[in-house]
Amino acid sequence: MKIAITGKGGVGKTTFAAMISRLLAEEGYSVLGVDADPDANLALALGFPKQLIDEIVPISEMKNLVAERTASTPGTFGTMFKMNPKVSDIPEQYCKEYNGVKVLTMGTVDTGGSGCVCPEHVLLKTLTSHLILGNKDVVVMDMEAGIEHLGRGTAKFVDAFIVVVEPGERSLQTYRKVKTLAEDIGVKKIFVVANKIRNEQDEKFILENVHEDECLGFIHYNPNIVDSDRSDLSPFDSNEQIKKEVQKISDKLKGAL
Repeated sequence: MKIAITGKGGVGKTTFAAMISRLLAEEGYSVLGVDADPDANLALALGFPKQLIDEIVPISEMKNLVAERTASTPGTFGTMFKMNPKVSDIPEQYCKEYNGVKVLTMGTVDTGGSGCVCPEHVLLKTLTSHLILGNKDVVVMDMEAGIEHLGRGTAKFVDAFIVVVEPGERSLQTYRKVKTLAEDIGVKKIFVVANKIRNEQDEKFILENVHEDECLGFIHYNPNIVDSDRSDLSPFDSNEQIKKEVQKISDKLKGAL
């Protein structure tokens, strides 16, 4: 199972990515969490200790690795390099693991334009394709906020997109754009997880805008999630009710796939 989790910034997609990763790991799955968000904090949401987080280096920042795999020269631009670098051994070598979940942090590429092709970009794109097509783990990708990654087609072959929304029109607008663009690149299954739900009115608002079959479930607002962030703990460990809600969502997702 390969799933990509996206949504408008601030809706809680990293929190959800961490919770479903922890849940699947508890159920005995081999889980690889891919932090593909430039604002990388999936390891923190998973409850990684600070010492282990400090050891994480994003793949895009490993200049020697990029140079070795693409046969490029660090710091140069416009030179020739390999377009099909070897990446199959990268997950095993550079993942960090805690609470049963392996994490690979992709990092970002600082370029002057979205159409730029550079060694870092090629390595990340090839690695993403390998994780989706060649990796045997359950892969949970925490994507960047918004829809930019869909334009690049880096998640073309995932089994499903999960768009995390909150009960507001702006996040639902992002969902609609994600759905349209995901379908354009061949992703047939697009689901919604509604987060920060306060009451029945919020649930009704979501279901008025999202087809019931596409809505995997609701995660209700809980101050324990905020408290867990302040305490550097995983939200998965903060409250049993949250775990039950994520369990329902996971069960419906597995049934749909």
